[in-house]
Amino acid sequence: MESIKDRAAIVGMGCTRFGELWDKDKDDLMVDACYEAFEDAGIEPKDIQAAWLGTCTSGRTGGTLAAPLKLKGIPITRVENVCASGTESIRNACYAVASGVYDIVLACGMEKQKDCGFPGLPSFTPQYPEEATSQVRPLQPPVSFFALMANRYFYHYGIDYDEGKRALAKITVKNHHNGVNNPKAHLRREVTIEQVINAPMIATPLGLYDCCGVSDGSAAAIITRPEIAKKMRKDYILVKGLGASSGYNYAHTDADFDFVHHEENTASASMAYRDAGITNPREEIDMAIVHDCFTINELLTYEGMGFSQPGKAIEDINAGFFEMDGGLPVNTDGGLKCFGHPIGASGIRMAYEVYKQLQGKCGERQLKKDVKLGLTHNLGGPLGQAMVTVAIFGRAD
Repeated sequence: MESIKDRAAIVGMGCTRFGELWDKDKDDLMVDACYEAFEDAGIEPKDIQAAWLGTCTSGRTGGTLAAPLKLKGIPITRVENVCASGTESIRNACYAVASGVYDIVLACGMEKQKDCGFPGLPSFTPQYPEEATSQVRPLQPPVSFFALMANRYFYHYGIDYDEGKRALAKITVKNHHNGVNNPKAHLRREVTIEQVINAPMIATPLGLYDCCGVSDGSAAAIITRPEIAKKMRKDYILVKGLGASSGYNYAHTDADFDFVHHEENTASASMAYRDAGITNPREEIDMAIVHDCFTINELLTYEGMGFSQPGKAIEDINAGFFEMDGGLPVNTDGGLKCFGHPIGASGIRMAYEVYKQLQGKCGERQLKKDVKLGLTHNLGGPLGQAMVTVAIFGRAD
């Protein structure tokens, strides 16, 4: 199996502000993100040879992107893998240019959620009609099964409820602190551990501040091959590794499933690490932007990505290992929790933060350490049937 390492490069990126953007429709969002990316790359829409659009609920075909950008006659594919849709569009675009079929392509992610009667992630229902029987109940909203995993994690590792709740609160506090310095983030304000712990309960042990926001937004990336990228700019960013994994319903079919990890995390990370030649991610990855749809998921991702040993993530949280000045800063832009979560846009928003950190262009939130490799991670779908994508990016030098 061949590696994608150093066979695709990002030469331009754009990202809208995320939030309750009542004055913009989905076309406005895509135009804003894509034209920032075009300007960043020094190209025009006519230079794009193919495109991929990641969206979950805000468009049905490639025409959703073609119309506002006036992309005439080129192939455009709408990609949907729930919360992993944005990174999926990047992944498809990278393999397209690496194959040599296209020279310059566009990956865009977008979701318009706030003024369309869509209150958040929908409840997941059985995948096949025959599953919808009196013996098989439809799955509950995502917060329910993430709360199930949190409770099981506490029990499995013998963690006192108050200790576990406080560790999750520290994740929220960290991400809000990071997002305050991000002008494009949705929820830009500090919160305290006490506020998080005492917030209204949504699904025990997850309270209001353990859950990410529902947002509007879009992000975009211009992708090409390295030999073309070096002619366009000096500070282009290389794709070092890509991984994607789909769950096989193991949470319902495997009698020994422990409910304290996502198998898809490990599988996707292994693929990306193999591509990038990474053997010790805790030491080799300089920063990570991970899918903190709920605080417990960020904690589980620490362990699933190999940043923490199983059952030891809370020790690393308490030691400040994932804070801005820690050994491996996570969610430097505020994460889903603070930046917001327009489903199809989030994966590319994550890549946008890594791209800017690698270029040293993050202003007040720029990491003091020398950032050479950054990782992004998305997880979407019901427990045991999730779609997980992992991407690793690095500097051209």
